[in-house]
Amino acid sequence: MSYDSVIFREYDIRGIFEQQFDLDFAYNLGKAYATYHNKKLNINTPTVTVGYDARLSSPDIFKSITKGLNDSGFNVLDLGLVTTPISYYSTFTIENVSGSIMITGSHNPPDYNGFKICLGKSTIFGSEIQELLKIIKANDYLKPTQFGKTMKHDIFPHYVERYKREFANINKNINVVLDCGNGAAGCIIKKLFTAIGLNPIILFEQPDGKFPNHHPDPTVEKNLTHLKDSVKQNKSVVGIGFDGDADRIGIIDHNGKMIFGDELMTIIARDIIKTTPQAKIIGDVKCSDRMYNDIDQRGGNSILWKTGHSLIKEKIKVEKAPFGGEMSGHIFFADRNYGYDDAIYAALRLIEIISKTNKTIPELLEGLPPSFSTPELRIDTTEEKKVIIVQKLIEKFKENKDPNISVNMLDGIRVSYKDGWALARASNTQPVLVLRFEAQSEARLIEIQNEFDLIVKKFI
Repeated sequence: MSYDSVIFREYDIRGIFEQQFDLDFAYNLGKAYATYHNKKLNINTPTVTVGYDARLSSPDIFKSITKGLNDSGFNVLDLGLVTTPISYYSTFTIENVSGSIMITGSHNPPDYNGFKICLGKSTIFGSEIQELLKIIKANDYLKPTQFGKTMKHDIFPHYVERYKREFANINKNINVVLDCGNGAAGCIIKKLFTAIGLNPIILFEQPDGKFPNHHPDPTVEKNLTHLKDSVKQNKSVVGIGFDGDADRIGIIDHNGKMIFGDELMTIIARDIIKTTPQAKIIGDVKCSDRMYNDIDQRGGNSILWKTGHSLIKEKIKVEKAPFGGEMSGHIFFADRNYGYDDAIYAALRLIEIISKTNKTIPELLEGLPPSFSTPELRIDTTEEKKVIIVQKLIEKFKENKDPNISVNMLDGIRVSYKDGWALARASNTQPVLVLRFEAQSEARLIEIQNEFDLIVKKFI
């Protein structure tokens, strides 16, 4: 068995297949999960679901991890090629299912793969993921009295029917473009939208783990070129892109302008606050002050929290919040849904808002103060340097005595000024330093960014 322990990250397990982990590791991870599951839940003859994305390595990894589960006495429902949200959906809707494993490299390059893991209905993260590593290192696995078996399970009819009912009143003539990016979204998107009565233009629908048309991350503007062009050519009201496993969303308005994740969250938060005054809305540290202020001014209760899909999901549960999200395009609805991030569901909620208001995206954002901001800046570095840089910035600002500056170290370092803010944090999924800056003028934006760059450039 070969693996690099760095793949055990804050909220999932992810790395380069056949370089940072292999099929033997996947088999042992299946046994480790069974051991962990038994320790926490102690269920006789447990059943879990396993699904996988479109990556070329996913089917072989599926065979290995399910063998590890079966050899540990666990029954497996084989969901086949699905989105990560459908994997989550299985834990809420299939009777006697007590967990799930989704094999996915998410928005990473084609040679990556990994695992998003649920115990019961909750995604494990942090120390729980490290516990799986401890079990593997100790080679101390559950000793079953019998073998489990793997059975095919077609979850699509139930999923489609559930949302066909919910979105029955959407304007069926709304003109939208969807970009599946050759990811897992293509396995369900046409079935679902057709059942609802929508007829979108669909780009790159066929799942293909080589991602031949563009990288499967719709929050990076260069990956949205085809979507922008199609929106303009077809005079569509909105373009919507999905990442590799369809838990992250990217938006293009009718003018071909990219809409940031926190701007999408602002639109949705405004809609929810209308029916749920004082609603708690969770955002991550990368989201704009404009969004948090807009939520509070309209009668909501904004809460800034750590970045990470599992961390936001857990915070939504703890706070009993109807809605939350991240700048990176993870959007979570507990309002009318199950509290996890489903980009296809988020797309339908946005289309529903456009449908009932008959407004364009810019019109739905009216009243949001203009600002000058960067997108999420992701700087490739090393696992070591990304941590060192953040620590150096913390050292620079933690002794701050200026009353006009506030410092938040909830997740990395976020420095707020009267006229802008700056963020630096180490990515939990890649050897990447994440930065974002915003200010009330372009000149001030450059000043704030330069203050951070003085330290960052010493190490990059």
